[in-house]
Amino acid sequence: MLAMDQGVVEEWLSEFKTLPDSAVSTYAASLKDKGALVPALYKVIRENYSDLLEPVCHQLFEFYRSGEPQLQRFTLQFLPELLWSLLSVSAARDPHTSGCIEALLLGIYNLEIVDKDGQSKVLSFTVPSLSKPSVYHEPSTIGSMALTEGALANHGLSRVVYSGPHLQRETFTAQNRFEVLTFLLLCYNAALSYMSSTSLQSLCQLSSRVCICGYPRQQMRRYKGINTRLTVTSEFLVQLITGIHYALCNGEVDLGSKALDDVLYRAQLELFPEALLVGNAIKSSLHSAALKSNNKEGARSIQVEITPTSSRISRNAVTSLSIRGHRWKRHENQEVSVDGEAAVGGVAIPEINVTGVSGDRMPNGDSLRPRPDGRSPTDGDMMGATSEVSMDPRGHDSSIRLEVRRQKSVRRMVENEGSGSASTGRNQY
Repeated sequence: MLAMDQGVVEEWLSEFKTLPDSAVSTYAASLKDKGALVPALYKVIRENYSDLLEPVCHQLFEFYRSGEPQLQRFTLQFLPELLWSLLSVSAARDPHTSGCIEALLLGIYNLEIVDKDGQSKVLSFTVPSLSKPSVYHEPSTIGSMALTEGALANHGLSRVVYSGPHLQRETFTAQNRFEVLTFLLLCYNAALSYMSSTSLQSLCQLSSRVCICGYPRQQMRRYKGINTRLTVTSEFLVQLITGIHYALCNGEVDLGSKALDDVLYRAQLELFPEALLVGNAIKSSLHSAALKSNNKEGARSIQVEITPTSSRISRNAVTSLSIRGHRWKRHENQEVSVDGEAAVGGVAIPEINVTGVSGDRMPNGDSLRPRPDGRSPTDGDMMGATSEVSMDPRGHDSSIRLEVRRQKSVRRMVENEGSGSASTGRNQY
């Protein structure tokens, strides 16, 4: 550590000790003007054997315990680097160098799980209903929702998810380590819009290192840190992905993309369904959205792909065209059934047209039989051979009944001729 950075840190430590309580807010606002302080504090945290590490951790805890929001956010910006220092030291099995970092993290955790009165907090989150519009969806684009009794009973009801109450922790163990770290990341993500680009970069680096150390991808990333595999949980990875998503949309495209790929790589190896679901959803949404690659200044935000509000018509929708088509299809089926009754007992029944004109019919309704004057229908007046088929459904039904009646009489005539009473059949006809 350079002497100049060490001098900046020592000056910062001495300022807050002599600061009166009434000037805490003014002092918190003045921290933004100290550009050299934040890089110097990062160097102190990364050097586990630095003599300034313990007083720095104590000072950061005093900032957080003061209750001033700006001082609390100042401490939270170093949280990713503090987490990595703790995990790397734990992997190296050298707990003596991480005692002050553990005390700082446990102190922040114990302060956050209780309210001002010392009672345990219960965090709640309301799951949005698909029947109501939000920034993520429009109910009209999801499709027709069946109005069943269950759907109507649940309409307007909200599902609330609770977290807590959390237990007080005095020391880190193998069982509670990631429970505490996950809750601390939740607090960090709640203040993401106030974090600097340096803090977002540290979060992306933390995500990549935790997920690839000890695996073949570490060689591809060319990271020469620890080679020990770090145990992670699905909830911890989900919190990392939340912060990575924000970093991706606010200028850290390269580091954020690598970190997201590394987290998904580890989630696939561990078979964590929650982390895979959230990570793949964010990755697929980023493919179709243009990221602010160089926008590190200005308003902080997360890009959301809004569902288009174009209207959709169901294929099963009942329209006038579908009703008309169904009616003609029904009439065609009736004609087919009548034609099927035209042949009985293998005897061919002559065709009798409704108009009383025998012979073959042309597609437009004309007859190919020669006329009494010797002209064919194609030689002269084509207007005299118009079709007499009615387009009215009632007229069409009456013509079908007349056709059936005539064919029944012809059938009786044929049967009588076969039994030797042909003359009687002709007289009847």
